[in-house]
Amino acid sequence: MATSAGYKHLLDNLTTAVLVLDAKLNVQYLNPSAESLFETSITRAQGNPVVDLLMESEEALDTLHAAALNGQSYTKREAEFLLTSGTRLTVDYSVSPTGSQKPELLVEIQPRDRLLRITREEEIIAKQETSRILVRGMAHEIKNPLGGIRGAAQLLDRELIDEGQREYTQVIINEADRLRSLVDRMLGPNRALRMAPTNIHEILERVRTLLEAESRGEIRFRRDYDPSLPEFQGDKEQLIQAVLNIARNAMEAAFEHRDSSREEPPTITFRTRALRQFTIGHTRHRLVCRIDVIDNGPGIPPELLQNIFYPMISGRASGTGLGLSITQSIIGQHNGLVECESEPGQTDFIIFLPLEDQA
Repeated sequence: MATSAGYKHLLDNLTTAVLVLDAKLNVQYLNPSAESLFETSITRAQGNPVVDLLMESEEALDTLHAAALNGQSYTKREAEFLLTSGTRLTVDYSVSPTGSQKPELLVEIQPRDRLLRITREEEIIAKQETSRILVRGMAHEIKNPLGGIRGAAQLLDRELIDEGQREYTQVIINEADRLRSLVDRMLGPNRALRMAPTNIHEILERVRTLLEAESRGEIRFRRDYDPSLPEFQGDKEQLIQAVLNIARNAMEAAFEHRDSSREEPPTITFRTRALRQFTIGHTRHRLVCRIDVIDNGPGIPPELLQNIFYPMISGRASGTGLGLSITQSIIGQHNGLVECESEPGQTDFIIFLPLEDQA
């Protein structure tokens, strides 16, 4: 006969989200899939009302109340859940009262959009790989003639006596160097990762400190951290650069949308959550860190959103379009993924980083 520890092991490895509520609809248990679904941890949710997880999901709350009152099981298809993070989910779920002396509700939830999310992530990873191959090919084709142009300009510079004429050869040399530097930046970090125990909150605090100095206190920062997140193996400096690229874009977007008539000043939110049994691409990870960098700027146009991680794609006239491409490259080297969701008034860049040791 299986022990309670054995049952817990089974629940911990289910892809179905399992939620246990008491008769007053307070959370008693979340399995790892439920923690991932609701973007919270059992430590944060246990003992709190389920309404803290499901905002304005009236149909779901009515179903739970009815099950608690009459002791009957219910099943709902294609129901919509609105989470406290603002995320909307379409799910199938069933509610079963337990027959124990202490009345409880067992809620089993299967997200219908799980396959859509996995498909979208696979598409993002495929685009990232295509972009990397394209950029490397372009870099090779550009750097070879640049080297020849620069070398010819140097030879010509040595032959010229007139300083006025040498000014033009120096322009050629300097511009060739600038283009070579641009190509190198398109290729992203050119050194191997220096892995060491890394705390994601130290990274976010470093980025926040840098941006507070740059913005001279004109940006408001909100921090919503999950203190249960463990350290992981990562390259701290590279990850700081990756998050800084996103957060700096967020700061500029928030400033663009600044308006004295608005109730809320330019704001950036840093949020972290632990996700259990989470799939990135084709790989299922036992524990993943989700980092959200959210700004209240004007949002990203839909036609730009699909290609925002490609090099040279930028929503600003002054932008180079390299920051997000470099960020995607750094996160990809950590076996992670970057996504973006945007609407007017809120843009959310989401970083997923596996927390188990990287091979």
